[in-house]
Amino acid sequence: MPPFILTCPSSRGIGLELTRRLLRTTTLPVIATARTDLEGLREKILGGLDEEGFRERGERLEVRRVDVTDESTISELASHITQRFGPPPKSHLRLAFLTAGILHPEKSPSQIVYSDALETYKVNVISHLLLFKHLSPFLPRKSTTLEPEQGLPNDHAIWAMMSARVGSVSDNSLGGWYSYRSSKSAVNQLAKSFDIHLKQSTGDKAIAVSLHPGTVKTGLSKEFWKGVPKGKLFSGEFAAERLHDVVRGLDTEVGRGRCWDWEGKEISP
Repeated sequence: MPPFILTCPSSRGIGLELTRRLLRTTTLPVIATARTDLEGLREKILGGLDEEGFRERGERLEVRRVDVTDESTISELASHITQRFGPPPKSHLRLAFLTAGILHPEKSPSQIVYSDALETYKVNVISHLLLFKHLSPFLPRKSTTLEPEQGLPNDHAIWAMMSARVGSVSDNSLGGWYSYRSSKSAVNQLAKSFDIHLKQSTGDKAIAVSLHPGTVKTGLSKEFWKGVPKGKLFSGEFAAERLHDVVRGLDTEVGRGRCWDWEGKEISP
């Protein structure tokens, strides 16, 4: 069975644009996810593509229901992948972009709200634990033979999680955004820990990384658009193009287990 690509979630912003880009630039099946309105998302994804190759891209796209805060939906996705592509190692995940994220921007400790902080950790951190638990078994094994694939690294798979520059402890000179900052620091720690596991289980056949997309014109950052320097507020399409290019250029020596920004520069922990 062929390898496949996963974007999760895929309903808006960077996840949506990454799904479109991967349909344009690769030839593999793409599994996209959303919590609701699956058919509407399918139409939105395909509606943003040019007419050339439209039918072929539509045949490669599958939209499945996943709520990243509900483990049962992630488990159901894993079961579906097994049914469609075969169990590991017969099938393998070649590229995963995990982009879930929310922001409650506390400016002072007095603004920390328990329910908001808990939601931040559920979406920004625990989701990655659950996705890796259920879906990392589909990443290649040491014995897996990887064929060159259009638009992807030739010799390894990539598990890529969305982080942010504010997750860097060494770069933190402003403070604030307590739950969001710490959640993104946790994502960077998970990228390193997941990568150590992959190094042990897959050798050089798969790596894990975290990514900083820059400030992207999405609902998450809307409140802060006015303060972004000229030329540094990116469209979702631009961010998707840059992140795809970055992961394509990562090797299994220097690239793995680190946080990379949209320019392909490492962000220090």
